[in-house]
Amino acid sequence: MPENTETNLAPLVDALVKRGGQVEEGELSKLAEAISHHLHVNPDEVAILVLVRGGQFLQFVHPEELQGVGTIPLTSTSALAARSAREKRSETNNNFVIARHASVFEAVPLNDQRAKPIQKIMSVPILMNSNVVGVLQASRKGMTPAAAGQDFTPMDLNKLIEIAGQIAPCIQLLQVNKP
Repeated sequence: MPENTETNLAPLVDALVKRGGQVEEGELSKLAEAISHHLHVNPDEVAILVLVRGGQFLQFVHPEELQGVGTIPLTSTSALAARSAREKRSETNNNFVIARHASVFEAVPLNDQRAKPIQKIMSVPILMNSNVVGVLQASRKGMTPAAAGQDFTPMDLNKLIEIAGQIAPCIQLLQVNKP
């Protein structure tokens, strides 16, 4: 029986929307955990970014450890998240470790564990009424591509696009609440 992402994510999204995007502790972690389950990645391999500062920058809201590290300008030519938002384009890169990219966020240890490089990644814009409100990414980390696990497939990317559409209402509210 196929997994129903809408049923699984709906209560979490509804709770955030009902409170106008005011996030209680651990709520975004629960949302990331539900997303990770559908994509067969670890919860810390799910990244949720929102547009801030008049839509000119992206800021992590999950993982929490990355919230204070800094923002990503949409003008960045090396940040995959910026390209996803700027071009409203979804993409998969199963050889990300050799791609030119901003690696500052990868160096931050998550869950008190040593940071591992992102080997494979999917990145999709989060759209609300055809406007970008954020970016959703799923990655596979490891010291080698083989250690990171299987490649992402077009079916995985379609699932991430579907999930981005489902979480868009609460991400839009998170965007509004960020300066």
